[in-house]
Amino acid sequence: MENIQLISNKENIRIDKYISDEINEFTRSQIQKMIKDDLIEVNGKTLSKNYKVSINDKIEITVPEPKLLEVLAEDIPLDIIYEDDDVFVINKAQGMVVHPAPGHYSGTLVNALMFKTESLSSINGVLRPGIVHRLDKDTTGLMLVAKNDKSHQILSDCLKEHTIDRYYYALVEGRFRNDTGTIDAPLGRCPKDRKKRAVVFKNSKEAVTTYEVVERYKKYTLVKIKLKTGRTHQIRVHMKHIGHPVVGDSVYGRKEVKFGLKGQLLHSKIIGFEHPISKKYMQFETDLPDYFLKVIDKVSKER
Repeated sequence: MENIQLISNKENIRIDKYISDEINEFTRSQIQKMIKDDLIEVNGKTLSKNYKVSINDKIEITVPEPKLLEVLAEDIPLDIIYEDDDVFVINKAQGMVVHPAPGHYSGTLVNALMFKTESLSSINGVLRPGIVHRLDKDTTGLMLVAKNDKSHQILSDCLKEHTIDRYYYALVEGRFRNDTGTIDAPLGRCPKDRKKRAVVFKNSKEAVTTYEVVERYKKYTLVKIKLKTGRTHQIRVHMKHIGHPVVGDSVYGRKEVKFGLKGQLLHSKIIGFEHPISKKYMQFETDLPDYFLKVIDKVSKER
């Protein structure tokens, strides 16, 4: 088990809120469960979930080991763009969750991969074998999967060093004034909704997105986006932040469903990387999905 220690610099705040503000990885419900299980102590004593911190309280958190779960292989169609002994390049479909999570243990990309091969890296544990980086459920396109631990570690290091080129296409609301731009705005949990992300300046991480205009339409813009960092929901939150939410994004954009869409028009179109073993630079590109192209065709005809 992992132990985390904090020294409170605030007072009169409920312990679950204080910890969730300090440690983004924990939700308040997770913290309350740990309090109930006597895994959180303050000044050497267990406490109730209603406890309010005082200045210089010594908080000790014992993080429980994740429960090992059996993830079953499932015969689910996969669009494999490239495969060798070390990596997969997958073109992920809309609606497919990348890896199992509480309450959702089947029908994921991982379930499908386990049917295709017994060779996946173990670095991310039983629930996320091989997963180097993720795409949101309704985001489509290219992503990397590692087939062994050595490849996974090298690719993960490349992500941290920003040497993997990832380009997305998105159709967004409104018309961009500038042809290119950079959004440098840190991201963290949304203070009003812990399930969402937002531009915040406390308990946040650096997030940088660059974009260039591909085509302008009457009420929309098609943009090509490059990620420097890869934070959760980064493109979707950054586009909302500058007033151009992604079309079809009901979480960060308009609530009403437009064009009969089932999710945001965001596609991981190009990925380029140095192969972790051969060191050869490789680049792959996929077409936009048909439903994405149909919307572009429709908005391009608007006068």
